[in-house]
Amino acid sequence: MRTASVLYDVPGPRARTRNLILGVVGLLGIAGLFWYVISSFADAGQFEAALWSPFEYAGVQQRFVDGALDTLKAFGLAAVGSLVLGSLLAVGRLSDHFAVRVTSTVVVQFFRAMPLVIMVFALYRAAFGAQPMWALVIGLTLYNGAVQAEIIRSGINAVPRGQAEAAYALGLRKTQVMGIVLVPQAVRSMLPAIIGQLVVTLKDTSLGYIITYPELLWQMKLIASNSDGYPYIPVVLVGAPIYIAMCLALDGLARWIESRGRRGTTRRSTTAA
Repeated sequence: MRTASVLYDVPGPRARTRNLILGVVGLLGIAGLFWYVISSFADAGQFEAALWSPFEYAGVQQRFVDGALDTLKAFGLAAVGSLVLGSLLAVGRLSDHFAVRVTSTVVVQFFRAMPLVIMVFALYRAAFGAQPMWALVIGLTLYNGAVQAEIIRSGINAVPRGQAEAAYALGLRKTQVMGIVLVPQAVRSMLPAIIGQLVVTLKDTSLGYIITYPELLWQMKLIASNSDGYPYIPVVLVGAPIYIAMCLALDGLARWIESRGRRGTTRRSTTAA
């Protein structure tokens, strides 16, 4: 006997037929688009074996390595800077002082609304023309720090209010309540969102391309433009997995940290019991 769902009505024969037709048509449309793209690349000669010959040279391979290292360098500096800035802005937004709270709110909203590519380019042209890496790092720090501030603030506010009230009842000051009670509990809930934003930071390092910072995308473009036939598809097929591997490694690190935190919490709970 078929029972109706509490969330939606079970589709009847006509609806199931219509959904099946729409699904098949959509699948055929996606397949046709994919075939058109592949055919266009094939007509342009992007799948010829000769286009892979540049990757046999040690110099080309070294460019990929150098690009990945420069990408990680910019990401590491921007990640640390954004977390520090985000923590300060989050504390400022939670401050009891009106001036500090308003100033932090204005800074967060401004840098969240500012397009990152404009910020990076403006920093490069205005102050860091000779050092494109710092234009990229500071731009990433300001933008992602504002986003991290909202993540941290939301995580702290998600902690049950009774935790803070109990800490205040014990005579703790606000800084002690924040550092000892609220933040340690909030970290577990906001860690996935923080790591997700760090992955965005890692991918946004590709904006260094527009200011000639020699990160991975810039090296990929240089390899393609200096090779016969402009092999941009082979270059993408080699460079994209490097980006994916770095993002997966960062995600794996986050999962490891999260699992360590859960084991530590379980161990402390068992000991207390």
